Amino acid sequence: MATDVQIVIDSADPHGLADWWAEVLGWQVEPQDEAFIRRMVESGAATEADTTTHRGALVWNSGAAITSPDPHRPRVLFQRVPEPKTVKNRVHLDVHVGADRREDEVARLLRLGATELYRQLQGPFEWATLTDPEGNEFCVA
Repeated sequence: MATDVQIVIDSADPHGLADWWAEVLGWQVEPQDEAFIRRMVESGAATEADTTTHRGALVWNSGAAITSPDPHRPRVLFQRVPEPKTVKNRVHLDVHVGADRREDEVARLLRLGATELYRQLQGPFEWATLTDPEGNEFCVA
């Protein structure tokens, strides 16, 4: 039986998308150990092509993760994939802010680069569906 869950999101620019979602959620981009990365390259266990520089730091090219200050929330990993997103997500994130903050939050996310797709109402529940800068759908409720 699994004891923990990580959410993985495919992306073209995992470091940029991790930065964006960390800003959206108020989480932190998980630091990567530059000394460890250098040792892996020097030992031949990894190559320079496996690394990149992001915001002045040496990082793994393949991905970046964000974590919540609340240790009970899952880690979100953004992994580099070669193909672009082409269809609607089968899984998406719901960002819950409450009805009284929804409009302000949607406006903030639009300023950060989100795109609004549509609004939905189901009984007493209302939400806005947006996309992140890479076109991944998410909801703000």
